[in-house]
Amino acid sequence: MRIVVKVGTSNIIRKNGSIDIHSMDLLARTISDIKNMGNEIILVSSGAIGVGTNKLGLPERPRELRMKQAVAAVGQCELMHLYDKLFSEYGQKVGQILLTGGDVERKTSAEHLTRTFEALLELGAIPIVNENDSVSSAEIETGRNKVLGDNDTLSSIVAVLCGADLLVILSDIDGLFDKDPNCHPDAKLIPLVYEITENLREACGDAGEWGTGGMLTKLDAAERAMQNGIDTIITNGSQIENLYKIASGEPVGTRFVSIKKKKEEAAASL
Repeated sequence: MRIVVKVGTSNIIRKNGSIDIHSMDLLARTISDIKNMGNEIILVSSGAIGVGTNKLGLPERPRELRMKQAVAAVGQCELMHLYDKLFSEYGQKVGQILLTGGDVERKTSAEHLTRTFEALLELGAIPIVNENDSVSSAEIETGRNKVLGDNDTLSSIVAVLCGADLLVILSDIDGLFDKDPNCHPDAKLIPLVYEITENLREACGDAGEWGTGGMLTKLDAAERAMQNGIDTIITNGSQIENLYKIASGEPVGTRFVSIKKKKEEAAASL
């Protein structure tokens, strides 16, 4: 099975701004083990600005665009250094792919990307993907040529480019709820979604302090994947071991069932 796993900034940066090495190590170990089971894994990782903020000893995430871009440049180096070191401990090779909106918009570039992903997977490497914040942040913040803008969107684009079987988005909550669980203790988890409606969108909460996307961007990502025949699972990134259950087909978090899967289920019931 080919799985795209997206990890958010909140999963690798603690609330105090420090890097959560334990979480990153557990992620590397679990993904390595699942790959050793015969699966192909592509990791989409946020965190360049958060890691850069920590690396440079800044008191808070920068607000000025040029500083964000500079901090992202430092943070991306450190982020990949950490991933390379951690995955190497478990016998895995990694490769970095940084993308901008133009890379996925242009047909020729997208085709080259698809071939690059295929080659990396053939070589037994784990592609680690992030948006090239040092280049594309200007587009994101001004709204011009906005294609990516957050790594939830990026993860769904990567899943389509790679022809993934499954997209897993690790969040800071257990999945999609019928209302914001941060405000409503009686909120209930929605285990299966066959269609993304406006009522579901209204149930989405706001983005966290260190991340850039909220549940709404995850719904958009899931919708893109569903339309391209790819199931999506949103689950809690603090419970990395759930990736084992996901890989074996067990129900975890919220599963968004693709159009392709719905047709297969309908045909099987005839």
